[in-house]
Order: sequence, then C-alpha cells, then structure tokens
Amino acid sequence: MTASPTFKAGLEGVVAGTSEICFIDGREGRLVYAGYDIRDLAEHSSFEEVVYLLWHRRLPTRAELDQLDADLKANRALPEPVLAALRTLPRDIHPMAALRTGVSLLGNFDPEAEATGREANLRKAIRVTAQMATLTAAWERIRKGLDPIPPRTDLSHAANFLYMLSGKEPDPFFARVFDIALILHADHELNASTFSARVTIATLTDLYSAITSAVGTLKGPLHGGANEQVMKTLEEIGSIDRVEEWVKEALAQKRKIMGFGHRVYKTKDPRAYILERYAEEITRRTGDTKWFEMTRKLEQTVLEQKGLYPNVDLYSGCIYTAMGIPTDLFTPIFAVSRVAGWTAHILEQLENNRIIRPIAEYVGPQKREYVPIDQR
Repeated sequence: MTASPTFKAGLEGVVAGTSEICFIDGREGRLVYAGYDIRDLAEHSSFEEVVYLLWHRRLPTRAELDQLDADLKANRALPEPVLAALRTLPRDIHPMAALRTGVSLLGNFDPEAEATGREANLRKAIRVTAQMATLTAAWERIRKGLDPIPPRTDLSHAANFLYMLSGKEPDPFFARVFDIALILHADHELNASTFSARVTIATLTDLYSAITSAVGTLKGPLHGGANEQVMKTLEEIGSIDRVEEWVKEALAQKRKIMGFGHRVYKTKDPRAYILERYAEEITRRTGDTKWFEMTRKLEQTVLEQKGLYPNVDLYSGCIYTAMGIPTDLFTPIFAVSRVAGWTAHILEQLENNRIIRPIAEYVGPQKREYVPIDQR
C-alpha cells in the first residue's frame, strides 16, 4: 500500500532532489562544497577556484584555473545596449530590481542564449558570472549620476569589483576579505533562490531566465535581503548600550531579528565564524569598530535571550560597511557570489533533468453547485 503524500509547510525537511554540489550538516555546523570544507576553502582558495569546483565538482589544475580566470576576465564587459538600458531606469529603484532587469537584458545579447548543450551552458555560465559583478558596479555608478568604470583584466574577480565601484585599486587585504565573502556565499544547497533556478531551468528554458528567477527570489528580505536588514537593525539600535533593551523590546513585540536562526543550522553558521574574524580585523584596520562591537553584542544578547545562533548575514554588513559599500548593495553582492552556485545547479539539473512539479494539498470546498450569474 502506497503511503499518502504528507504536507510540509515551506517544504521543510522534504528531500527535493539529489546533488553533488553542496552538503550542509546542520547539527555539527558544517558546510561542504563538493567534499571540501568551507573553512579550508576560505583559508586557502579563491573565488575563481571555487567557481571551477562548483561547476565541475573537483578542484582545477593550475592550467584549468588559469584558463577559467582568463575566460572570466575576457567576458567582464557589458554590451553597450545593456548599459544604455540601465541608464533609462529610475535612479531610486532598489539595486536588486536593476540587477534583475540587467540579467534579463543580457540574455538578449548572448549569441548562445538558446543553445542547450553543456559546453554552451558553461560558456554562458562564464559570461553571466563575469558580468553580474559588472552589472552591479555599473548600476551603483549610474544611479549616482556617474559613468560606469570599465572592468580591468589584471585584477582578480573580487578586486576588480571593488575597483569598478570607486575607480581606485583596493587595498590587498580588503580585496582578500571580499574574495572570502564571495567564497562563503557561493552556494548553499537548495536555498530558495537556487531552488527557483532549478525549477525554472527544469522546464528547459534558457539559462538567463533561470538566473533571473533566482535574482528575483534572492531579492526578498527573508532570503538575500536579510543582510541588508541586519545593517538597518544596527542603525535603528544606534549604539552598543541600547542593544539589550532593543532586543528585549523586539522579542516582546515578536519581531523577527534578521541575521539569526536558520532552517538547516541548529548551531552557529560556520560562515558566521569566518566572517566574524574578518569583520573584527577589517574594522580594527579602518579604526571604526562601532558596528562590529554592536554586532557581537547583538549576537550575545539574542543567544542569551532567545537561544538563536547567527547566520551568514549577521557579520557581512560590518565588512561591507567598512569597505564603504552602501547598505542596499549588500544583496546584489550576494548575487555576484551566488551566481556561481546557481549556474552549478543549473548545469547539474540539466544532466538528468525532470520537470519539478510537486503537488498541493487541497483544502478548499468540495462539490459546489454552479449558479448562473443572474441568480447569484
């Protein structure tokens, strides 16, 4: 006898597929990309190497990494019509809305947009990964009334992004910390935006449509937008001596405190450990430790009063703020990194594709009689 399907709100605990890309041990607080612990990758790897790892599920040789690096650099520039279209957008829209539009536009200028083979999809993955960073930096300039800064081909992915924001070559330590942040955000199993990408590509639509779906999903405050909300929380609190009072009031009002809790992790997010260390160092170097000290106090207070552990969003804001990055650019930066994971999952989905079509538990009325409109 076949068991009846059971409803799980938010698909919590439901296994929706198999993957070789990412593993999360929620109880032990471990995150693994294709067998490699995130701590080792953050310590020794680079974003470019992690991109290769996610796409191919193995680490590259030196020659393979050099080739990928060269390909990414060669594809950083945006088509001029895309830049022209970005200039027509209202300057006050959220950067994620501009990014969503920009990604969709890119699909119209990729000569292989409708090609379906793995090699063509890999080439498209290279283009969209390279151009996502350029799109984000270009919009930041355009909305300020400034000209976009063309990408350089002699800088790493992380350093080039920071350069395109300001026109100044970044401090090597800042560039390395940003590179680590990209590594940490590159993939996280079947999170909402990745699932959106897989659902979309499973219909055999094009890669750009799937990435656009993912960007739209990441935009939400319960997903990628949470890092932005953390910084807004700190600004609302204002000072370290108000943290405990603010947390008590927030909990009494049953407000959701962003940066804490996770559907999978039952302990401190391993990425938060790493970001905490670098947030402390980078704020010490800049001489302004206010936001870091407030964040650490917030972590301690929420753990004591609610028993919630921090997730990846808690400390990223300290780091980006120390670099002079605007708060509403935090989520687009998340996308600049997560596009590596999205494209990896798109490639994997297409290897053994079946359209993703769950069922719903119907709870509406049964057997209603139709009444002609003149008798209602």
